[in-house]
Amino acid sequence: MTINIDNEYNNYFIGDKEVRDLLTREGERNLEGLPNQQIDLKNLEKRIEAHSFVKQADVYRGLDGNIQVHVKQNRPIARIIRPEQDVYIDAEGNTLPLSDRYTARVIPITKSAIIKSLDNGFFQDSTGKAYLALVLHIEQSEFWKAQLAQMHIDARGMVSFLPQVGEHTIEFGRPDQVNEKFKKLMVFYKEVLPVMGWDKYKRVNVAFEDQIICE
Repeated sequence: MTINIDNEYNNYFIGDKEVRDLLTREGERNLEGLPNQQIDLKNLEKRIEAHSFVKQADVYRGLDGNIQVHVKQNRPIARIIRPEQDVYIDAEGNTLPLSDRYTARVIPITKSAIIKSLDNGFFQDSTGKAYLALVLHIEQSEFWKAQLAQMHIDARGMVSFLPQVGEHTIEFGRPDQVNEKFKKLMVFYKEVLPVMGWDKYKRVNVAFEDQIICE
């Protein structure tokens, strides 16, 4: 067998050994040396895709008759901080467990206890998808991914951020007009803070249309 694991996003949640264990059911008869007609390729794909961090698996025979395995990993985009056990969410809003193998560098999210449990598909319903889109916007921007240290959703559904640099809190409001709000926030970072100083303000609010409120 030849195993290829796609690490496009530098994720290392599953390795060759884990894939081989899934293919052989951790000790079941080894596939190597079996006649091709005894190998169910679709069943092997299902075994691999049962792993939480596998997004897609392709198992096929190469021209030389050997088994080729290509694994695409799930991509966590945020880490949900919970009292009992943190979880990741992926780009589709699915929850993923933490891994002993690798820790993803993604934005942590805290939330009010009143907010619907994230285990019940919060990021996949009509309301939660707006928050997921906001997280994806951050994850896809090198600047905001580096600058925003933490995201919080309060009991009213309002979003705020703590930055990596600066002592201020960013009041973002609801996860709407995302592009416009980040444009205003960029004005604050490029034009206001260099003049007034990074420790001048404790609060910046971009929730209201055509306004940046600094205190």
